Amino acid sequence: MPRIVKTQYEYEGRIREQITVVEEDDLPRWGEEAQLRLVGRPQPRVDGEARVTGAARYTADIDLPGMLFAKVLRSPHARARVRRIDTSKAEALPGVRLVLTADNLPPGILKKGPAPLVKEVRFFGEEVALVVADEEETAYDALRLIDVDYEVLPPVLTWEEALAEGAPRVTEQGNVEGGQPVIKTYGDVERGLAEADVVIERTYTTQVELHNALEPHGTVALWEGDRLTVWESTQSVSGVRKGLAQAYGLPDEDVRVICEYMGGGFGAKFGPHRHTHLAVIAARILGRPVRLVLDRRDEDLATGNRPATVQKLRIGAKRDGTLTAIDLVSYQIQGAGGTGGAVGGPARDQYRCPNVRTVEYGVYTNAGPSTSFRAPGYPEGAFALESALDELAQELGLDPLELRRRNFTDRRRDGKRYAQNSFLEAYEVGAKAFGWSGRPQPPDPAELWRRRERGEPLVVRGVGVAAGMWGSAGWPPAYAWVQLHHDGTATVTSATQDIGTGTKTALAMVAAEELGYRLDDIRMRFGDTVMAPWGTGSGGSGTTSSMAPAVRAAAADARRQLLQLVADYFGVSPEQVELRDGVLRVQGAAEGGGAVERRVAEFFRDIGPINIVGRGGRAPNPADLAAISIAVHFAEVSVDVQTGRVAVERILAVHESGRVINPLTMTAQIEGGVLFGVGFALTEERRLDPRRGWVLNPDLENYKILTVKDAPRIETIVLDRPDDQLNNSAVKGIGEPPVIPPAAAIANAVHNATGLRFRDLPITPEKVLAALAAAGRAAGGRAAEKEGVRPR
Repeated sequence: MPRIVKTQYEYEGRIREQITVVEEDDLPRWGEEAQLRLVGRPQPRVDGEARVTGAARYTADIDLPGMLFAKVLRSPHARARVRRIDTSKAEALPGVRLVLTADNLPPGILKKGPAPLVKEVRFFGEEVALVVADEEETAYDALRLIDVDYEVLPPVLTWEEALAEGAPRVTEQGNVEGGQPVIKTYGDVERGLAEADVVIERTYTTQVELHNALEPHGTVALWEGDRLTVWESTQSVSGVRKGLAQAYGLPDEDVRVICEYMGGGFGAKFGPHRHTHLAVIAARILGRPVRLVLDRRDEDLATGNRPATVQKLRIGAKRDGTLTAIDLVSYQIQGAGGTGGAVGGPARDQYRCPNVRTVEYGVYTNAGPSTSFRAPGYPEGAFALESALDELAQELGLDPLELRRRNFTDRRRDGKRYAQNSFLEAYEVGAKAFGWSGRPQPPDPAELWRRRERGEPLVVRGVGVAAGMWGSAGWPPAYAWVQLHHDGTATVTSATQDIGTGTKTALAMVAAEELGYRLDDIRMRFGDTVMAPWGTGSGGSGTTSSMAPAVRAAAADARRQLLQLVADYFGVSPEQVELRDGVLRVQGAAEGGGAVERRVAEFFRDIGPINIVGRGGRAPNPADLAAISIAVHFAEVSVDVQTGRVAVERILAVHESGRVINPLTMTAQIEGGVLFGVGFALTEERRLDPRRGWVLNPDLENYKILTVKDAPRIETIVLDRPDDQLNNSAVKGIGEPPVIPPAAAIANAVHNATGLRFRDLPITPEKVLAALAAAGRAAGGRAAEKEGVRPR
């Protein structure tokens, strides 16, 4: 029976409350004692063949009769005002059907929200005009014929400039998100610092990182009367439908959103974007379908990023390692009106500490707006916190792992107990597997520099460790249907999506397990909002932990209906009917009281047409518990002292995320997350011209993501610990946690290898050589002063 509840859940490090409709959930939990056939065993992806053979259709593959192609003209300035725009030459080009600017956008089509084309430019690459043409090449040619006269204005590019008195306003709201920082205080930080035996005060900085999903953003829009169909590369088909319905004043039922397959999003593909609205508006004006797919340059300029941070951190501790205070002031440089993550999340919740304060500024500058990016805020926050703990351990003469053990906590900062916190087990298991027995003292970097100056080939090695956590309980609303078919197959339907992570496979396994069907007999109908119940978006590591309980409930409902039909047919009770691998076994149905076996398809042929549809929804989270997935990563690096190059030789990743549905896809998620983290630590950085705000590397040649050659040896240990206090499937999320610890673990290992502490990401060869040279000069100066010689 549906009921209305107020539920609370953690999403991307922030606590949310909402009113929602949920279903009763009386299923026995899949705890550790549950005996399962499929769940927990590795299974290849159910859509793997379609993906590798090219049969899978992505948004860019959609080709409709009469379809037109759109391209966007982007500003070549970071801050400017459009004084005049001449589109006459573009409009005269054969094959051009429409040219739109902020001046001629028809009023009344878009009923809610900002216009998707601008006259006041706030960042390099912002949308100024749109061309729609018969061919994609024609649209590109027409863009070059548009003449724009800009009044170029001085951009605000750094957080210091943005917060300076009298700084130009980047947005109407000012240069700070919400007008004020987000401040959270627990206890008395100043008192905690005064009580500490050791206090460290450090500043850490991280760079802007670009998503660079393999599939770019894209939209195909088709109007049929007042009904709108949109093919969109999105992490939430239900969310895009809701956003479009609100923006164009339509009932939800008149908007259909389709995302059959997707090539990654990493947080950048939620809701309708400007390109979505441009395709929808153009299609409405022209009465023909319009396709607008961004190219790589568009992606890297205007679809979001992980914001840069400046983090000022103070930590106090007693001599035995007990933390007395954590004080963080962070600045997220979010570009022109972007959104940031919870950088203070790790500082607040990962360790036991009586006095904690986090002050988080979101700072607006004239650069591409930031957005959610796989574990928003947490890789940045963990880099600072976990590096600082490494420095603190060194000051205290403690093993870094032991320092973390001594400050283990079993509850969130708001007092809610964690349903499960496996950090202590992960420390122990990981240390044993990695061979961690404390760390050797780092070398003198000045001596490394002297040996380099003598031309000695020298590669040094070091090890490091870091931990990360992520709230990952899942949430309602999330609904699913399971329909049984006459041929013995079943279809799982929900308006959710598989963004490339293996969601279809995991949820097919859940359905097959609960139904008693074979996995091959399960069909998945995801990525389409028509005739489908609301499905959750793929973000916050919440897809499987939200949808698996709903799918299991729907499958259980379908199974109950089937077993009742079988029982009625044979004149027995439902308790006498078993269903396993698609085979019914009915006790007491044969002559003499024996059992009858029959395949589901055979039974359905005997009884004629059927209409069995199971319905299920996700129950609310427990009101008195919090949920986290945890990660502990151990890193081994080598550093070439001649070139400054850091190579990650080995990462051991220990993870606990509740019950493991599919070990194969879970391991793939961990390995992919580790590679993200290695790139964040060593190579990836969006670079801006410091005066003009131009993006200097909006392509995959100059923006350095890892290649296969760069990948380290990755070993994974998955602690399969069903968290059955949370939901009927005992599952939590895994998408974000692997991204969180790698950068800090690598930085700590580089310090162990070289004696150099890098507090600014990425750790590039240039930075390594500069730090070695500085250490050499400093040592030379100290030696000269000792000899009584004044250094030049």
